[in-house]
Amino acid sequence: MSSMPTDPDPRLPLPVFVQRLWSITGRLSLLFVGSTAILLLVAAGYLYWGLQQSLDRGDRALVRGKLQVMQAILREENDQAGMLENEIEHEAAANELLKYYLRVLDARGRVLIETTGMSGFLPVLVFPEPAPFPTTSPLIVERTISTDRSYLLLSAEVAASPNGQERRILQIALNVEHNYVLLAEYRWKLLTVLCAGLIFAAVAGVLLTRTGLRPLRAIAQSTQRISAHNLAERLNPADWPGELHELAAAFNAMLDRLQDSFDRLTEFSADIAHALRNPINNLRGEAEVALGQVRSLADYQQTLGSSLEEYERLARMIDGLLFIARTDNPAATIEHSPLTARAELDAVQDFYEALASEKKVAVHCEGEARLTGDPMLLRRAVSNLLANALKHTPPGGKIVLAARNLADGSAEIRVNDNGPGIAAEHLPRIFDRFYQVSKSRDQTSLGAGLGLAIVQSIMRLHKGQATVSSELDRGTTVNLTFPPQAEPSSRESSDQS
Repeated sequence: MSSMPTDPDPRLPLPVFVQRLWSITGRLSLLFVGSTAILLLVAAGYLYWGLQQSLDRGDRALVRGKLQVMQAILREENDQAGMLENEIEHEAAANELLKYYLRVLDARGRVLIETTGMSGFLPVLVFPEPAPFPTTSPLIVERTISTDRSYLLLSAEVAASPNGQERRILQIALNVEHNYVLLAEYRWKLLTVLCAGLIFAAVAGVLLTRTGLRPLRAIAQSTQRISAHNLAERLNPADWPGELHELAAAFNAMLDRLQDSFDRLTEFSADIAHALRNPINNLRGEAEVALGQVRSLADYQQTLGSSLEEYERLARMIDGLLFIARTDNPAATIEHSPLTARAELDAVQDFYEALASEKKVAVHCEGEARLTGDPMLLRRAVSNLLANALKHTPPGGKIVLAARNLADGSAEIRVNDNGPGIAAEHLPRIFDRFYQVSKSRDQTSLGAGLGLAIVQSIMRLHKGQATVSSELDRGTTVNLTFPPQAEPSSRESSDQS
Protein backbone atom coordinates (compact mmCIF):
# COMPACT_ATOMS: atom_id res chain seq x y z
CA MET A 1 0.00 0.00 0.00
CA SER A 2 1.54 3.29 -1.08
CA SER A 3 1.84 6.06 1.46
CA MET A 4 -0.05 9.29 1.01
CA PRO A 5 2.05 12.34 -0.04
CA THR A 6 2.73 14.73 2.77
CA ASP A 7 3.29 18.47 2.69
CA PRO A 8 6.87 19.63 3.27
CA ASP A 9 7.70 20.63 6.80
CA PRO A 10 7.57 24.49 6.90
CA ARG A 11 10.41 24.41 9.41
CA LEU A 12 12.78 22.86 6.87
CA PRO A 13 15.05 25.30 5.01
CA LEU A 14 14.08 26.25 1.48
CA PRO A 15 16.17 25.01 -1.45
CA VAL A 16 19.07 27.24 -2.43
CA PHE A 17 17.52 28.29 -5.76
CA VAL A 18 14.28 29.28 -3.98
CA GLN A 19 16.24 31.31 -1.44
CA ARG A 20 18.06 33.11 -4.23
CA LEU A 21 14.82 33.70 -6.12
CA TRP A 22 13.13 35.24 -3.10
CA SER A 23 16.14 37.28 -2.08
CA ILE A 24 15.94 41.04 -2.50
CA THR A 25 18.42 40.86 -5.38
CA GLY A 26 16.37 38.17 -7.12
CA ARG A 27 13.06 39.95 -6.64
CA LEU A 28 14.37 43.34 -7.77
CA SER A 29 16.04 41.75 -10.79
CA LEU A 30 12.81 39.96 -11.75
CA LEU A 31 10.85 43.19 -11.36
CA PHE A 32 13.40 45.05 -13.46
CA VAL A 33 13.35 42.40 -16.21
CA GLY A 34 9.55 42.18 -16.10
CA SER A 35 9.06 45.94 -16.36
CA THR A 36 11.63 46.13 -19.17
CA ALA A 37 9.87 43.28 -21.00
CA ILE A 38 6.51 45.03 -20.71
CA LEU A 39 8.01 48.30 -21.95
CA LEU A 40 9.73 46.62 -24.90
CA LEU A 41 6.59 44.64 -25.80
CA VAL A 42 4.45 47.77 -25.75
CA ALA A 43 6.99 49.70 -27.82
CA ALA A 44 7.45 46.84 -30.30
CA GLY A 45 3.70 46.33 -30.62
CA TYR A 46 3.14 50.03 -31.22
CA LEU A 47 5.90 50.19 -33.87
CA TYR A 48 4.58 47.07 -35.58
CA TRP A 49 1.02 48.39 -35.57
CA GLY A 50 2.22 51.77 -36.86
CA LEU A 51 4.14 50.20 -39.74
CA GLN A 52 1.16 47.99 -40.63
CA GLN A 53 -1.22 50.94 -40.65
CA SER A 54 1.19 53.05 -42.65
CA LEU A 55 1.57 50.37 -45.33
CA ASP A 56 -2.17 49.84 -45.49
CA ARG A 57 -2.90 53.57 -45.80
CA GLY A 58 -0.27 53.92 -48.54
CA ASP A 59 -1.68 51.01 -50.53
CA ARG A 60 -5.26 52.25 -50.27
CA ALA A 61 -4.15 55.74 -51.29
CA LEU A 62 -2.44 54.21 -54.33
CA VAL A 63 -5.62 52.37 -55.35
CA ARG A 64 -7.71 55.54 -55.01
CA GLY A 65 -5.09 57.45 -56.98
CA LYS A 66 -5.32 54.94 -59.83
CA LEU A 67 -9.10 55.30 -59.75
CA GLN A 68 -8.79 59.05 -60.22
CA VAL A 69 -6.30 58.60 -63.07
CA MET A 70 -8.59 56.18 -64.84
CA GLN A 71 -11.59 58.47 -64.36
CA ALA A 72 -9.64 61.34 -65.89
CA ILE A 73 -8.60 59.19 -68.89
CA LEU A 74 -12.18 58.00 -69.54
CA ARG A 75 -13.43 61.60 -69.61
CA GLU A 76 -10.89 62.58 -72.26
CA GLU A 77 -12.25 63.06 -75.80
CA ASN A 78 -9.00 62.71 -77.67
CA ASP A 79 -7.10 59.42 -77.98
CA GLN A 80 -8.99 57.79 -75.11
CA ALA A 81 -8.28 54.27 -76.34
CA GLY A 82 -4.55 54.88 -76.68
CA MET A 83 -4.23 56.29 -73.20
CA LEU A 84 -6.22 53.39 -71.73
CA GLU A 85 -4.06 50.88 -73.53
CA ASN A 86 -0.88 52.57 -72.35
CA GLU A 87 -2.05 52.78 -68.71
CA ILE A 88 -3.54 49.28 -68.49
CA GLU A 89 -1.46 47.06 -70.71
CA HIS A 90 1.94 48.67 -70.55
CA GLU A 91 2.46 50.82 -67.46
CA ALA A 92 0.66 48.54 -64.99
CA ALA A 93 2.35 45.41 -66.35
CA ALA A 94 5.79 47.03 -66.41
CA ASN A 95 5.72 48.14 -62.75
CA GLU A 96 7.68 45.45 -60.88
CA LEU A 97 7.68 47.24 -57.52
CA LEU A 98 3.92 47.89 -57.29
CA LYS A 99 1.98 45.06 -58.86
CA TYR A 100 -1.42 46.51 -59.65
CA TYR A 101 -3.97 45.42 -62.21
CA LEU A 102 -6.66 47.39 -64.10
CA ARG A 103 -9.81 46.28 -65.94
CA VAL A 104 -12.53 48.26 -67.74
CA LEU A 105 -15.98 46.79 -68.34
CA ASP A 106 -18.95 48.20 -70.15
CA ALA A 107 -22.27 48.85 -68.44
CA ARG A 108 -23.35 45.23 -69.09
CA GLY A 109 -20.27 43.77 -67.45
CA ARG A 110 -18.33 42.78 -70.57
CA VAL A 111 -14.56 43.17 -70.45
CA LEU A 112 -13.36 45.95 -72.75
CA ILE A 113 -9.70 46.05 -71.73
CA GLU A 114 -7.56 44.65 -68.88
CA THR A 115 -3.99 44.11 -67.78
CA THR A 116 -2.48 41.17 -69.63
CA GLY A 117 -3.11 37.86 -67.83
CA MET A 118 -5.41 39.42 -65.24
CA SER A 119 -8.33 37.06 -65.97
CA GLY A 120 -6.24 34.04 -65.03
CA PHE A 121 -6.04 34.89 -61.30
CA LEU A 122 -8.44 37.84 -60.87
CA PRO A 123 -11.76 37.03 -62.55
CA VAL A 124 -14.51 39.59 -62.68
CA LEU A 125 -16.61 37.89 -60.00
CA VAL A 126 -13.82 38.15 -57.40
CA PHE A 127 -14.33 41.91 -57.14
CA PRO A 128 -17.02 43.40 -54.92
CA GLU A 129 -20.16 44.96 -56.36
CA PRO A 130 -19.27 48.23 -58.13
CA ALA A 131 -20.02 51.40 -56.26
CA PRO A 132 -22.78 53.31 -58.13
CA PHE A 133 -21.98 56.54 -59.94
CA PRO A 134 -21.22 59.09 -58.63
CA THR A 135 -19.13 58.08 -55.59
CA THR A 136 -16.19 59.81 -53.92
CA SER A 137 -14.97 56.99 -51.66
CA PRO A 138 -15.72 53.52 -53.07
CA LEU A 139 -15.24 50.52 -50.86
CA ILE A 140 -11.80 48.89 -50.92
CA VAL A 141 -11.69 45.30 -49.69
CA GLU A 142 -8.76 42.96 -49.06
CA ARG A 143 -9.12 39.37 -50.19
CA THR A 144 -6.80 36.39 -50.34
CA ILE A 145 -7.16 34.85 -53.77
CA SER A 146 -4.79 31.94 -53.20
CA THR A 147 -2.70 30.70 -50.31
CA ASP A 148 0.11 33.16 -50.99
CA ARG A 149 -1.56 36.13 -52.68
CA SER A 150 -3.56 38.92 -51.09
CA TYR A 151 -5.06 41.85 -53.00
CA LEU A 152 -6.77 45.14 -52.34
CA LEU A 153 -9.83 45.18 -54.64
CA LEU A 154 -11.88 48.17 -55.79
CA SER A 155 -14.86 48.23 -58.15
CA ALA A 156 -16.66 51.44 -59.12
CA GLU A 157 -18.99 52.80 -61.80
CA VAL A 158 -17.52 55.87 -63.54
CA ALA A 159 -18.40 58.27 -66.35
CA ALA A 160 -16.87 57.37 -69.72
CA SER A 161 -17.54 60.65 -71.65
CA PRO A 162 -17.13 64.34 -71.04
CA ASN A 163 -20.90 64.82 -70.73
CA GLY A 164 -21.16 61.90 -68.29
CA GLN A 165 -23.81 60.03 -70.29
CA GLU A 166 -21.87 56.83 -70.83
CA ARG A 167 -20.87 54.49 -67.95
CA ARG A 168 -17.99 52.14 -67.46
CA ILE A 169 -17.06 49.81 -64.59
CA LEU A 170 -13.48 50.04 -63.31
CA GLN A 171 -11.87 47.17 -61.42
CA ILE A 172 -8.53 47.85 -59.71
CA ALA A 173 -6.45 45.28 -57.82
CA LEU A 174 -3.19 45.80 -55.89
CA ASN A 175 -1.01 42.92 -54.76
CA VAL A 176 -0.16 43.53 -51.09
CA GLU A 177 1.74 40.30 -50.46
CA HIS A 178 4.96 42.28 -50.25
CA ASN A 179 3.58 43.99 -47.15
CA TYR A 180 3.29 40.67 -45.31
CA VAL A 181 6.83 39.75 -46.29
CA LEU A 182 8.05 43.10 -45.00
CA LEU A 183 6.04 42.73 -41.76
CA ALA A 184 7.37 39.20 -41.22
CA GLU A 185 10.95 40.45 -41.51
CA TYR A 186 10.10 43.31 -39.17
CA ARG A 187 8.67 40.89 -36.61
CA TRP A 188 11.89 38.89 -36.55
CA LYS A 189 13.91 42.06 -36.08
CA LEU A 190 11.65 43.16 -33.24
CA LEU A 191 11.94 39.71 -31.62
CA THR A 192 15.74 39.92 -31.87
CA VAL A 193 15.74 43.38 -30.27
CA LEU A 194 13.33 42.17 -27.57
CA CYS A 195 15.48 39.16 -26.66
CA ALA A 196 18.66 41.24 -26.63
CA GLY A 197 16.94 43.87 -24.49
CA LEU A 198 15.74 41.26 -21.98
CA ILE A 199 19.21 39.73 -21.70
CA PHE A 200 20.72 43.16 -21.18
CA ALA A 201 18.01 44.03 -18.63
CA ALA A 202 18.65 40.82 -16.69
CA VAL A 203 22.40 41.40 -16.51
CA ALA A 204 22.02 45.10 -15.74
CA GLY A 205 19.32 44.37 -13.14
CA VAL A 206 21.54 41.96 -11.21
CA LEU A 207 24.55 44.30 -11.36
CA LEU A 208 22.58 47.40 -10.40
CA THR A 209 20.73 45.61 -7.60
CA ARG A 210 23.90 44.22 -6.11
CA THR A 211 25.52 47.63 -6.29
CA GLY A 212 22.49 49.30 -4.71
CA LEU A 213 22.31 46.72 -1.91
CA ARG A 214 25.98 47.01 -1.05
CA PRO A 215 25.22 49.28 1.96
CA LEU A 216 22.95 46.56 3.39
CA ARG A 217 25.85 44.13 3.25
CA ALA A 218 27.86 46.73 5.17
CA ILE A 219 25.17 46.64 7.87
CA ALA A 220 25.42 42.85 8.03
CA GLN A 221 29.21 43.02 8.33
CA SER A 222 28.96 45.67 11.05
CA THR A 223 26.40 43.58 12.90
CA GLN A 224 28.71 40.56 12.81
CA ARG A 225 31.49 42.61 14.39
CA ILE A 226 29.27 43.66 17.31
CA SER A 227 29.66 41.70 20.54
CA ALA A 228 29.48 42.27 24.28
CA HIS A 229 33.10 43.41 24.13
CA ASN A 230 32.65 45.63 21.06
CA LEU A 231 29.61 47.87 21.27
CA ALA A 232 31.42 50.92 19.90
CA GLU A 233 30.81 49.93 16.25
CA ARG A 234 28.84 52.64 14.42
CA LEU A 235 27.73 53.34 10.87
CA ASN A 236 28.46 56.59 9.07
CA PRO A 237 25.21 57.78 7.36
CA ALA A 238 27.19 60.25 5.23
CA ASP A 239 28.67 57.32 3.26
CA TRP A 240 25.24 55.91 2.41
CA PRO A 241 22.49 56.82 -0.08
CA GLY A 242 19.84 59.22 1.16
CA GLU A 243 17.21 56.47 1.37
CA LEU A 244 19.32 54.60 3.94
CA HIS A 245 20.19 57.54 6.18
CA GLU A 246 17.21 56.83 8.40
CA LEU A 247 18.13 53.14 8.62
CA ALA A 248 21.73 53.96 9.55
CA ALA A 249 20.59 56.47 12.18
CA ALA A 250 18.13 53.94 13.64
CA PHE A 251 20.86 51.27 13.70
CA ASN A 252 23.25 53.61 15.51
CA ALA A 253 20.51 54.61 17.96
CA MET A 254 19.85 50.93 18.66
CA LEU A 255 23.55 50.39 19.36
CA ASP A 256 23.54 53.42 21.68
CA ARG A 257 20.61 51.95 23.61
CA LEU A 258 22.27 48.55 23.76
CA GLN A 259 25.53 50.03 24.99
CA ASP A 260 23.72 52.14 27.57
CA SER A 261 21.70 49.13 28.75
CA PHE A 262 24.80 46.95 28.86
CA ASP A 263 26.71 49.59 30.85
CA ARG A 264 23.80 49.94 33.27
CA LEU A 265 23.51 46.17 33.61
CA THR A 266 27.24 45.88 34.31
CA GLU A 267 27.07 48.65 36.90
CA PHE A 268 23.88 47.17 38.34
CA SER A 269 25.55 43.79 38.75
CA ALA A 270 28.54 45.42 40.45
CA ASP A 271 26.23 47.40 42.75
CA ILE A 272 24.28 44.27 43.71
CA ALA A 273 27.52 42.45 44.50
CA HIS A 274 28.76 45.40 46.57
CA ALA A 275 25.44 45.86 48.35
CA LEU A 276 25.17 42.18 49.26
CA ARG A 277 28.80 41.72 50.13
CA ASN A 278 28.84 44.14 53.09
CA PRO A 279 25.91 42.56 54.99
CA ILE A 280 27.31 39.08 54.31
CA ASN A 281 30.76 40.14 55.53
CA ASN A 282 29.23 41.70 58.63
CA LEU A 283 27.30 38.53 59.44
CA ARG A 284 30.34 36.37 58.80
CA GLY A 285 32.61 38.56 60.93
CA GLU A 286 30.21 38.64 63.85
CA ALA A 287 29.77 34.88 63.70
CA GLU A 288 33.55 34.28 63.58
CA VAL A 289 34.08 36.56 66.58
CA ALA A 290 31.26 34.90 68.52
CA LEU A 291 32.67 31.43 67.81
CA GLY A 292 36.26 32.40 68.48
CA GLN A 293 35.86 31.72 72.21
CA VAL A 294 33.22 30.95 74.73
CA ARG A 295 30.96 33.96 75.26
CA SER A 296 28.37 34.90 77.80
CA LEU A 297 24.67 34.65 77.11
CA ALA A 298 24.46 38.44 76.78
CA ASP A 299 27.20 38.45 74.13
CA TYR A 300 25.40 35.79 72.08
CA GLN A 301 22.14 37.70 72.35
CA GLN A 302 23.86 40.89 71.18
CA THR A 303 25.39 39.01 68.23
CA LEU A 304 22.03 37.53 67.27
CA GLY A 305 20.35 40.95 67.56
CA SER A 306 22.97 42.55 65.27
CA SER A 307 22.62 39.68 62.81
CA LEU A 308 18.85 40.10 62.82
CA GLU A 309 19.26 43.75 61.73
CA GLU A 310 21.47 42.63 58.85
CA TYR A 311 18.89 39.98 57.88
CA GLU A 312 16.15 42.57 57.86
CA ARG A 313 18.23 44.88 55.66
CA LEU A 314 18.94 42.00 53.26
CA ALA A 315 15.24 41.12 53.18
CA ARG A 316 14.29 44.72 52.37
CA MET A 317 16.88 44.85 49.61
CA ILE A 318 15.66 41.60 48.06
CA ASP A 319 12.02 42.73 48.31
CA GLY A 320 12.92 45.96 46.54
CA LEU A 321 14.70 44.12 43.74
CA LEU A 322 11.79 41.71 43.29
CA PHE A 323 9.32 44.60 43.22
CA ILE A 324 11.31 46.42 40.52
CA ALA A 325 11.64 43.19 38.49
CA ARG A 326 7.86 42.66 38.59
CA THR A 327 7.02 46.23 37.66
CA ASP A 328 9.53 46.26 34.80
CA ASN A 329 7.63 43.38 33.18
CA PRO A 330 5.71 44.86 30.17
CA ALA A 331 2.76 42.59 31.00
CA ALA A 332 2.39 43.97 34.54
CA THR A 333 -0.92 45.77 35.12
CA ILE A 334 -2.57 47.53 38.04
CA GLU A 335 -6.16 48.30 38.95
CA HIS A 336 -6.88 52.01 38.62
CA SER A 337 -9.24 53.44 41.21
CA PRO A 338 -10.40 57.02 41.73
CA LEU A 339 -8.27 58.55 44.48
CA THR A 340 -8.18 61.76 46.49
CA ALA A 341 -4.54 62.74 46.61
CA ARG A 342 -4.87 64.78 49.82
CA ALA A 343 -6.21 61.80 51.76
CA GLU A 344 -3.26 59.64 50.65
CA LEU A 345 -0.76 62.37 51.57
CA ASP A 346 -2.33 62.78 54.99
CA ALA A 347 -2.07 59.03 55.59
CA VAL A 348 1.64 59.04 54.72
CA GLN A 349 2.24 62.11 56.90
CA ASP A 350 0.56 60.43 59.90
CA PHE A 351 2.73 57.33 59.45
CA TYR A 352 5.97 59.36 59.48
CA GLU A 353 4.87 61.88 62.12
CA ALA A 354 6.83 60.23 64.93
CA LEU A 355 10.04 60.00 62.87
CA ALA A 356 9.66 63.62 61.75
CA SER A 357 9.22 64.77 65.34
CA GLU A 358 12.31 62.82 66.37
CA LYS A 359 14.35 64.48 63.64
CA LYS A 360 12.72 67.87 64.41
CA VAL A 361 11.56 68.31 60.83
CA ALA A 362 8.17 69.86 60.03
CA VAL A 363 6.00 67.99 57.45
CA HIS A 364 3.01 69.84 55.91
CA CYS A 365 0.36 68.78 53.39
CA GLU A 366 -1.38 71.21 51.07
CA GLY A 367 -3.49 71.30 47.94
CA GLU A 368 -6.00 68.87 46.53
CA ALA A 369 -6.20 66.68 43.42
CA ARG A 370 -8.20 63.87 41.91
CA LEU A 371 -6.46 61.03 40.08
CA THR A 372 -6.76 57.34 39.21
CA GLY A 373 -4.27 54.77 40.44
CA ASP A 374 -3.41 52.05 42.92
CA PRO A 375 -3.65 53.49 46.46
CA MET A 376 -1.05 51.11 47.93
CA LEU A 377 1.48 51.87 45.19
CA LEU A 378 0.81 55.61 45.46
CA ARG A 379 1.45 55.55 49.22
CA ARG A 380 4.63 53.54 48.70
CA ALA A 381 5.97 56.05 46.19
CA VAL A 382 5.21 59.04 48.43
CA SER A 383 6.58 57.16 51.47
CA ASN A 384 9.88 56.50 49.70
CA LEU A 385 10.17 60.18 48.77
CA LEU A 386 9.26 61.37 52.26
CA ALA A 387 11.67 58.91 53.92
CA ASN A 388 14.44 60.10 51.62
CA ALA A 389 13.61 63.75 52.37
CA LEU A 390 13.59 63.11 56.15
CA LYS A 391 16.97 61.43 55.86
CA HIS A 392 18.62 64.47 54.21
CA THR A 393 16.72 67.37 55.76
CA PRO A 394 18.58 68.85 58.75
CA PRO A 395 16.83 69.53 62.11
CA GLY A 396 14.59 72.56 61.92
CA GLY A 397 13.92 71.94 58.22
CA LYS A 398 10.62 71.70 56.43
CA ILE A 399 9.07 69.20 54.00
CA VAL A 400 5.97 69.99 51.95
CA LEU A 401 3.67 67.38 50.40
CA ALA A 402 1.48 69.12 47.81
CA ALA A 403 -1.09 68.01 45.25
CA ARG A 404 -2.88 69.77 42.38
CA ASN A 405 -4.73 69.13 39.13
CA LEU A 406 -3.23 70.66 35.97
CA ALA A 407 -5.14 72.31 33.13
CA ASP A 408 -4.99 69.21 30.91
CA GLY A 409 -6.65 67.04 33.58
CA SER A 410 -3.46 65.40 34.80
CA ALA A 411 -2.53 65.35 38.48
CA GLU A 412 0.74 66.33 40.14
CA ILE A 413 2.10 65.38 43.57
CA ARG A 414 5.11 67.33 44.76
CA VAL A 415 7.53 66.50 47.60
CA ASN A 416 9.74 69.45 48.45
CA ASP A 417 12.42 69.80 51.14
CA ASN A 418 14.94 72.47 52.07
CA GLY A 419 17.86 70.11 52.59
CA PRO A 420 21.39 70.39 51.14
CA GLY A 421 20.25 69.68 47.58
CA ILE A 422 21.81 67.54 44.84
CA ALA A 423 24.54 68.52 42.38
CA ALA A 424 23.41 68.86 38.76
CA GLU A 425 25.63 66.02 37.48
CA HIS A 426 23.76 63.50 39.66
CA LEU A 427 20.21 64.45 38.62
CA PRO A 428 20.06 62.43 35.33
CA ARG A 429 20.81 59.19 37.22
CA ILE A 430 19.03 59.84 40.48
CA PHE A 431 16.35 57.24 39.68
CA ASP A 432 18.83 54.49 38.69
CA ARG A 433 18.98 51.35 40.81
CA PHE A 434 21.60 51.42 43.56
CA TYR A 435 22.72 54.87 42.46
CA GLN A 436 23.71 57.03 45.43
CA VAL A 437 24.98 60.57 45.40
CA SER A 438 27.39 59.76 48.20
CA LYS A 439 30.20 57.53 46.93
CA SER A 440 30.70 56.21 50.44
CA ARG A 441 27.58 54.08 49.97
CA ASP A 442 25.92 54.68 53.26
CA GLN A 443 24.86 51.17 54.20
CA THR A 444 22.50 52.38 56.88
CA SER A 445 20.16 53.73 54.24
CA LEU A 446 16.99 51.78 53.70
CA GLY A 447 17.09 49.77 50.47
CA ALA A 448 20.69 50.63 49.57
CA GLY A 449 19.68 53.05 46.79
CA LEU A 450 16.49 51.35 45.59
CA GLY A 451 13.94 53.83 46.95
CA LEU A 452 13.87 56.23 44.00
CA ALA A 453 14.14 53.36 41.51
CA ILE A 454 10.96 51.91 43.05
CA VAL A 455 9.27 55.31 42.68
CA GLN A 456 10.20 55.38 38.98
CA SER A 457 8.81 51.85 38.49
CA ILE A 458 5.54 52.78 40.21
CA MET A 459 5.12 55.85 37.99
CA ARG A 460 5.85 53.74 34.90
CA LEU A 461 3.02 51.41 35.91
CA HIS A 462 0.70 54.42 36.20
CA LYS A 463 1.80 55.69 32.73
CA GLY A 464 3.10 58.76 34.55
CA GLN A 465 6.44 60.44 35.04
CA ALA A 466 8.76 61.22 37.93
CA THR A 467 11.08 64.25 37.64
CA VAL A 468 13.48 65.88 40.05
CA SER A 469 14.91 69.38 40.36
CA SER A 470 17.40 70.54 42.94
CA GLU A 471 19.77 73.35 43.89
CA LEU A 472 22.68 73.05 46.25
CA ASP A 473 21.89 74.50 49.70
CA ARG A 474 18.34 75.28 48.48
CA GLY A 475 16.64 71.90 48.62
CA THR A 476 15.15 69.27 46.31
CA THR A 477 11.74 68.87 44.67
CA VAL A 478 10.38 65.64 43.20
CA ASN A 479 7.26 65.84 40.99
CA LEU A 480 5.03 62.84 40.32
CA THR A 481 2.81 63.51 37.30
CA PHE A 482 -0.19 61.23 36.71
CA PRO A 483 -2.08 61.11 33.38
CA PRO A 484 -5.63 62.55 33.12
CA GLN A 485 -8.21 60.68 35.15
CA ALA A 486 -9.61 57.65 33.31
CA GLU A 487 -12.55 55.36 33.85
CA PRO A 488 -11.99 52.74 36.57
CA SER A 489 -10.49 49.56 35.16
CA SER A 490 -11.81 46.09 35.89
CA ARG A 491 -8.45 44.43 35.32
CA GLU A 492 -7.07 42.43 38.13
CA SER A 493 -4.31 44.01 40.16
CA SER A 494 -0.89 42.53 39.78
CA ASP A 495 0.70 41.15 42.92
CA GLN A 496 2.71 44.06 44.31
CA SER A 497 3.21 42.76 47.83
